[in-house]
Amino acid sequence: MTLHDRARAYLDRFPPAVDYVPPTLAEIQESRPVDGDAEGRSPRIPLHEVTDTAIAGVPVRIFRPAPGDLPVVVYIHGGGFVFGGADVDDPMCRDLAVQTGAMVVSVDYRLAPEHPFPAAVDDCWAVVEAVLRDHATVAVMGESAGANLATVCAALARDAGSALTHQMLVYPCTEMRTDTRGFADEGHHNLETARVAWLFDQYAGDADRADPRFAPALLKDKTGLAPATVITAEHDPLTAECERYAAELGAEYRCFAGSLHGFFGLPGFFPEAAEARRYAAGRLRASF
Repeated sequence: MTLHDRARAYLDRFPPAVDYVPPTLAEIQESRPVDGDAEGRSPRIPLHEVTDTAIAGVPVRIFRPAPGDLPVVVYIHGGGFVFGGADVDDPMCRDLAVQTGAMVVSVDYRLAPEHPFPAAVDDCWAVVEAVLRDHATVAVMGESAGANLATVCAALARDAGSALTHQMLVYPCTEMRTDTRGFADEGHHNLETARVAWLFDQYAGDADRADPRFAPALLKDKTGLAPATVITAEHDPLTAECERYAAELGAEYRCFAGSLHGFFGLPGFFPEAAEARRYAAGRLRASF
């Protein structure tokens, strides 16, 4: 299927880089608080309680839709391991809390290049591990880079003998490569091949790229992992690898036709995001 008109309109508004020039560290740090997609976010729905705190020494934002003992979704934001944060995804986390009835714990993990792999893994797992100790019903969820970290945490939970109810993975980057058919075919939209390669390099640092905590598709034993759902967009260079990973996990898989990477967080630009969120919330609720 060709791009939907709304996806074309998004690309017209935010043209992909033809000759990508990586930002300096100063430019990275200056741009992090700026959300260029702010107009496309959902409203910041009033909740029972929203709290900035720390779990296991890691900054988190907790979204509570109601008082009492609730199931928990540990949410891990995207941004290529270099950008993003709890404030950018605050509107989506509020929506997720309302639709699932769960307490959402959004992790503000350390970012590359200042903090390369495995800093983000260590932060996210510290939070997930602590939440699992204190709550009986816990799922993990992430988008893009965050979905990479979420599924890594699912593997670490399995290895620790802990039970997550679900892993909700929205266009996860699991192979951590750009020399793929997906990037050859779709790496000219809003997830440009050169930019993604640069992001992966910033995150990797001196890492062994065969480490499954870096590239979770390389995990040899995928048995016993939490049940999974994988959501993708048709015109995303990650979609082919997402489909492969979903098959390896035995996950429920759904691809949104005509759409682009990042659509899930931007219902103001991509109306299909509302359907995707309802679907994700339904899958999470069913796991509680």
